[in-house]
Amino acid sequence: MSDRSPRNRAPQVQPDRVRRVAFQVIRQVTAEGAYANLALNKALRDARLSGRDAAFCTELVHGTLRWQGTYDACLARSVSRPLADLDPELLDLLRLGTHQLLNMRVDSYAAVNEMVTLTRSELGQKRTGLVNAVLRKISQRTLDQWIDTVAPSPGEDRLGFLAIAEAHPRWVIEAFDRALTDGPGAAPQGDAEIELERLLVSDNEPPRVTLVARPGLAELDELVAAGATPARWSPYGAVLEGGGDPGRIDAVASGRAGVQDEGSQLVAIALASAKVDGEDTNWLDLCAGPGGKSALLASLMQDGQLTAVEPLKHRAELVRSNLRAIPGNHKVLVGDGTKPTWLAGSFDRVLADVPCSGLGALRRRPEARWRRTPEDVVQLRPLQEALLDSAITSVRPGGVVAYVTCSPHPDETRAVVDAVLGRRDDASLEDARALFPGVPDLGDGPDVQLWPHLQGTDAMYLALIRRS
Repeated sequence: MSDRSPRNRAPQVQPDRVRRVAFQVIRQVTAEGAYANLALNKALRDARLSGRDAAFCTELVHGTLRWQGTYDACLARSVSRPLADLDPELLDLLRLGTHQLLNMRVDSYAAVNEMVTLTRSELGQKRTGLVNAVLRKISQRTLDQWIDTVAPSPGEDRLGFLAIAEAHPRWVIEAFDRALTDGPGAAPQGDAEIELERLLVSDNEPPRVTLVARPGLAELDELVAAGATPARWSPYGAVLEGGGDPGRIDAVASGRAGVQDEGSQLVAIALASAKVDGEDTNWLDLCAGPGGKSALLASLMQDGQLTAVEPLKHRAELVRSNLRAIPGNHKVLVGDGTKPTWLAGSFDRVLADVPCSGLGALRRRPEARWRRTPEDVVQLRPLQEALLDSAITSVRPGGVVAYVTCSPHPDETRAVVDAVLGRRDDASLEDARALFPGVPDLGDGPDVQLWPHLQGTDAMYLALIRRS
């Protein structure tokens, strides 16, 4: 029988390649626990997507993951059974379609049609009817109209409303609210509500690609000549305003420069700038992987040796890679920072950038807000205290420790410092604000909390501690 027989259907339309790649990346993140940035970068390379296609795919992936909680609230009103009863791959596909309809400039007819085609290809013909019906229902309202429909009234439950309107889990919003009310860099009385909303909005904005010219190896002008613009606060920072692949820049490819958020640069610079009496040639990075801060610290040293400690072998290799271009006899140790193999008081400066919830980098890690839980904060606390305790013991009298987290959660910042210093009589907290020259809105100190909505950085925290 001929292929053109009336009994044979017309050839099926193939799904849009960019949407298919985006859907497959989202599945890796939600089903396999992959990190969105790593999975996406690999998928873009494998599919040879660049330019506008790469940008579109990035927004599909990051936007769908970032707004997942809000979209689930909308979908719960549009599907006839509980979302928990849907197959996970079907729910991810509906989220991807909802993002195009509510948060992107995609024609609603085109968005629905493309997602039905993708459903047929990825999940089979039987699912297309449900996808078509649900997404058409979603398309009947704007995002603001949906928020008004599914969120509690802001007058009755302000944080509950913000959880839907700004796509953050409520427990995260509560932690941010505490930090903005009582923590370092707290908003002036009466302004905390406004600052909280500004922070959540900033978390939902795509981050800029920020570079660091490692001192003595690269000049800022070299990055500017490659298309970057100087960063606002870091004297070594530059921003690729239009995005693009940093690896195309020779200084980055050779390790003389790197990709590093400006807040991460600032806390390393602050440690290197703190006054230390006497010899200053032996520095320690106690939790070094993947090595961005190690590389900046090593390049800031006038003379001496940096020892970088990392418990995981593969991350230790990343540290070595980051240090490869930096002159000096720097060491990378695979080991547990809570169990030093060196003598107490061996170092002049110590960086303790401890494992944390990562709530300060939600704009860079869109999946983290839904992956992390309050239990993670509780479980990390003993390790954070143990590492800070080890850092203080490792520094000599007169030396300094920088306790750093990429989280503004009060239980990971000042509470850890207070707990450890409360058990010791040989260390004290110093005012770190002067180590951030020109940076505004640092509050009353003595510790420093940076914010996306105020300084435009990740929400990095630093407490400067001096061993007495």
